[in-house]
Amino acid sequence: MALVALVAFAAAVAGIGAPATFGAQTTADEPHYLLTAISLAEDGDLDVADEFREGAYRPFHALDLAPQAAAGDGGRLVEPHDPLLPVLLAVPAALGGWVLAKLVLCAAAAALAALTLWIAVRRFDVPVMPAAGVVGVLAASAPLAAYGSQVYPEIVAALVVAIAVAALTGRMGRAGLIVLAVAVVALPWLSVKYAPVAAALAGLALWRLARDRRTGAAIGLGAGLVLAAVVYVVAHHALYGGATPYAAGAFFVDGQLTVVGSDPDYAGRSRRIVGLLVDRDFGIAAWQPAWLLLVPALGAMAARRPRGGAAIALPLAAGWFVATFVALTMQGWWFPGRQLVVVLPLAVVAIAWWAREGGRRLGVALGLGAIGVIAQAWVAAEAVWGDLTWVVNLQDTGNPLYRAWAVLLPDYLDVTPMTWVLHGAWTAGAVAAAALAYRSARRDVARRPPQEGARASAPALADALTGR
Repeated sequence: MALVALVAFAAAVAGIGAPATFGAQTTADEPHYLLTAISLAEDGDLDVADEFREGAYRPFHALDLAPQAAAGDGGRLVEPHDPLLPVLLAVPAALGGWVLAKLVLCAAAAALAALTLWIAVRRFDVPVMPAAGVVGVLAASAPLAAYGSQVYPEIVAALVVAIAVAALTGRMGRAGLIVLAVAVVALPWLSVKYAPVAAALAGLALWRLARDRRTGAAIGLGAGLVLAAVVYVVAHHALYGGATPYAAGAFFVDGQLTVVGSDPDYAGRSRRIVGLLVDRDFGIAAWQPAWLLLVPALGAMAARRPRGGAAIALPLAAGWFVATFVALTMQGWWFPGRQLVVVLPLAVVAIAWWAREGGRRLGVALGLGAIGVIAQAWVAAEAVWGDLTWVVNLQDTGNPLYRAWAVLLPDYLDVTPMTWVLHGAWTAGAVAAAALAYRSARRDVARRPPQEGARASAPALADALTGR
């Protein structure tokens, strides 16, 4: 755990000096999170109007910066972002500026790597060495390493999800229930977009308590979460003027739901199901090919039904659903993979479980993972010492491995007939890989003695899904 934490911390720290854009160390939402943190530390409130007047953003955004907030009474400016990340960064930002704030996020990335390894070994019976290898290469590459040093709630939210899953797949005694409840409540306060993932985790916990006839615990947890939701809405109306922080934004003049899009094409967005993985510029497998192994890993999990498998699959599906159909775009003003970071630790556990027996599978995982580690180190070096930036021209990297690999990936920003050919090929390949992995895993189960392989009974299936 200490080793993978050190690897993750080093990979994240390597990106601190990388400029987000030309003339700015941070961009998009980052400077606004930092300004809110500074306001909390200095003034004790979310109003950043005086920080804008004083140019408090200049150390991390040399160019002029416009508020994202709509002006309120008396010129009050509250940026349209949930407040928990600025709360966590308020003291570091006050003591050490943007660098210390980013170092705190790097520490969160390190803790996430260590906890992910612990979950893989203690909850899913993955041997230590295969688990450490898989966790290490994925933590040291995109997008986890990149968001370990960017001022977004993503890496903290991923850590919170990992904490929730560690509790959910354990005994769920009183302490476990408290940890789980705090994690579920914290997710929307980091960003309302994490609410579906929080709901998936809460639903699994309530189902398990009900199945175990722990009626009092289920009622207590459910009532507590309902109360927390009411507090969230009431507090947001007081702070932002609406049920979500988007009510305070200058860009959502037609209502808070326009954050999803003014006229969403959900059928068109369905291409992201595969595109989030293999898009040439913004797909996570473009920068770390080992993420492709998530497809056979989930296929094998569906067949083998390991204990706690639902705690991996359902929140992961919820996060992928949000990134596919709710997010305005997958190709935005950010480093690739932003919408998926919150649930990627679950993908890491799934891949580690798939490669747990070593041999060819582990070799493939580590081989592909090494390519991703090289890619991350390459762009970090180019950004710190060259002309590359995290946002504007990341895809101009000189890494020959990326440039050769990208030719095989569909480009959804420049849609041509070849885009759809490649999209169809990758979609068919993903379905085939999942089906083959499922079939292979079912054969393995059938070959085992009944006491080892049988999981057909309803109680056994329930135990497998919930980690009893």
